[in-house]
Amino acid sequence: MNSVQQSIEQALQKAFAPEVLVVENESHKHNVPANSETHFKITLVSEAFAGKRQVQRHQNVYGELREQLAGPVHALALHTYAPAEWQEAQVPESPNCLGGGK
Repeated sequence: MNSVQQSIEQALQKAFAPEVLVVENESHKHNVPANSETHFKITLVSEAFAGKRQVQRHQNVYGELREQLAGPVHALALHTYAPAEWQEAQVPESPNCLGGGK
């Protein structure tokens, strides 16, 4: 059985044929049980995003990950770029979780 991270990577590879795909499990930064797969940071560079606004890009990603979002995934940090934008991009660091007593 695939991990949640692997299922996300496979879905995004298939849908977007990305030049860059980094899926980071950031669950350990949150107040969740050990080895959880609930919080992810995704950096995705694809020609499919050329000419699209960020909200459209995010909607496309959410649509491809609807199964994961309906189940185990609680949060996604999305950083989506067209190839021409990637050269100038600086992917921000995720903030530490402020909730849940951590």
